[in-house]
This record gives sequence, C-alpha cells and structure tokens, in this order.
Amino acid sequence: MTITVKILLTAALILSIAVPFGAFAAGEKTKGRYKTAIAANAFLFFGTMAFAVCVLFNGNAYAAETASAAGSAAGLGYIAAALSTGLSCIGGGLAVSAAASAALGAISEDSSILGKSLIFVGLAEGVCLYGLIISFMIIGKL
Repeated sequence: MTITVKILLTAALILSIAVPFGAFAAGEKTKGRYKTAIAANAFLFFGTMAFAVCVLFNGNAYAAETASAAGSAAGLGYIAAALSTGLSCIGGGLAVSAAASAALGAISEDSSILGKSLIFVGLAEGVCLYGLIISFMIIGKL
C-alpha cells in the first residue's frame, strides 16, 4: 500500500469523525440533528471502509507458509476469546440496563421486593461472567 493511499484513508477516517461532529455542533438545536449526525457518521465511516476493502484486495495473492498456520490459529483463538468476552458484555449490559431500570421502578413502589429484583439484576450480570469464563477456556487451549 503506497503512502498516498495510507494518507487518503487516514484523512477519510478523520473526516468521518470530524464532519458529523461539526454538523452536530453547528447545527440547529433540534432533535433531528442527532439523526443527521449519526447518518453522516455511518455513511462516511462505511464508505471509508468500503474504499479500504477495495484498496486492500486489489493485489496479488501468494501461498502462505506452513509455519504461519500455527500463528494464524493462535490469532483466531485470541479473536474468539475477545469476541466471547465483548459480545457477552454487550448483551449483559443491555440486560442489566433493562432489569435495573425495572427493578428501580418496582422498588420505588414497594420496597419489600428489593431482594427479588436484585436477583434478576445479578442474573443479567452473570452473562458477562460466563463469556469471560469461556474466553479463559479458549486462551487456556492456545
């Protein structure tokens, strides 16, 4: 990849952040500016990624050596461990946000159900721990 392509990709990524932020900051103070900023950010970011993929995959393909196969297997193991932790934490965060807000609303009406509501919040947090345990098991196999 040449220097000009690297500079062009870097500038496009910076613009994909700066342009929506500038549109958000300079725009009229309405609810629509959030949607406009997010749409501009998504359009510029995914456009940059599409351009990067086109630049990345226009070269020649060469056969890999056998020594790098073990390295790629370990790399895929690390990616799997990161995905298991990251995705389980995202799911657990969504579950905790729903369970905790409902628990706070229920506790404000009847304080005797505090223990029951904490159990549901704890169960939602358990999803994150299960993902972390799975990632430790994956890393242990590498």
